[in-house]
Amino acid sequence: MSQAFPQTEMQPVYGVCHYLLRVMFDMFFRGAVVGLDHLPRNGGFLLAANHASFIDPPMIGCQISRQIAYFARKTLWKGGFSSWWLDTVGTIPVDRDGGQDVSAIKRVLRALKDERGLILFPEGTRTPDGNLQAAKPGVGFIAIKTRVPVVPVRIFGSFEAFGKGRSLRLGTPVTIVFGAPIPPAAYDDPAAGKERAQVASERIMRAIAELQPPRETVI
Repeated sequence: MSQAFPQTEMQPVYGVCHYLLRVMFDMFFRGAVVGLDHLPRNGGFLLAANHASFIDPPMIGCQISRQIAYFARKTLWKGGFSSWWLDTVGTIPVDRDGGQDVSAIKRVLRALKDERGLILFPEGTRTPDGNLQAAKPGVGFIAIKTRVPVVPVRIFGSFEAFGKGRSLRLGTPVTIVFGAPIPPAAYDDPAAGKERAQVASERIMRAIAELQPPRETVI
């Protein structure tokens, strides 16, 4: 893979979008990006991040030199260009309240088999105030089903840049911190019974909460 242009190894439309989004990040939201060395170099994996803004998925995704997959609400498939684009870049449609959507799970397994990462948000929806929210069981369910490493990710500044109920503020620094992968044995507790997925989600969310931005160096 080209270190300078990893997009050459991606599907064409995804690669072009990846490049343009990275340019946008560098121009309008550039902050620190820490822990990229934690990302697996091969094999499927999940990325679990906090969710503060619509810009979270693209700003996280454009930092990753491998093609990854995303979830999006089924209601976004309205035909025309938008549906074509969502399908072309490998977006997985899912019911808003469904972590157990059978068709979505099949597409997740296919993406992981193709050695892609998949970005998920344990909170389920954007935070209304910038603070971390409680985890929902959906991400835990998927993690348990797939049995792959989960990379915790925390994004800082995206709420200030374009949070719920806020206008877009270009020039707001957005910092992204990738943590060490969590193996299945660390997030899954088979003894938890009916609460197994919820426990897994809470453990993953706790790992996200522990990530902190790098300290500013004073010269």
